[in-house]
Amino acid sequence: MFDAKIRPFIDPALNRMGAAIARRGVTANQVTVAGAVLGALAGIAIGLGQPLLGLGFIAASRLLDGLDGAVARSRQPTDFGGYLDIVCDYVFYLAVPLGFGFAAPANLPFALVLVASFTLTAVSFLAYAALAAKRGVETEAHGRKSFFYSTGLAEGAETILAFVLMCLAPGLFPAIAVLFTGLCVLTVIQRNVMARRAFREAPRDLTDVDRR
Repeated sequence: MFDAKIRPFIDPALNRMGAAIARRGVTANQVTVAGAVLGALAGIAIGLGQPLLGLGFIAASRLLDGLDGAVARSRQPTDFGGYLDIVCDYVFYLAVPLGFGFAAPANLPFALVLVASFTLTAVSFLAYAALAAKRGVETEAHGRKSFFYSTGLAEGAETILAFVLMCLAPGLFPAIAVLFTGLCVLTVIQRNVMARRAFREAPRDLTDVDRR
């Protein structure tokens, strides 16, 4: 929801940092993988009962997640880089709630439901992107990306905020998880409505079999 709105404020600094990193010979894919490793470490730290340490890993992971695109833009973005970025993003998104699930048995049902809602959100996001690419639909609302980024109520900024609150108040994890699960479900509904409006008409070059 807020990702596209905050990009104009953070992109200039990220682009300068990304260009400096690229000049040192570091690739965007290396930055992406490093961010995923830090995201996994966040989940491990949380699972071991160290949520504040996990918060530090979360901050570092998301900084690298912002920088990998900046490094790519200063070099030459690739489709594989876009693929790797989304895979590594979900390493982070799944590691943190699972960490809380392992930290306390009472958290586990809420963690699993939250992970399920993330999965459903990812499916709707990627399905929308695939159909948008098929039709040649493009947007730069979220910056230059390898594929179409559809806007939703639950995006990166909202997810990070929820994770920060969980780390600062671990006892509230179940409540925050339930609230964010609801936000994810609303995002899927919102994206379904958007897809219905955007894709209800078959492309003109499809065969009759494809239209069925």
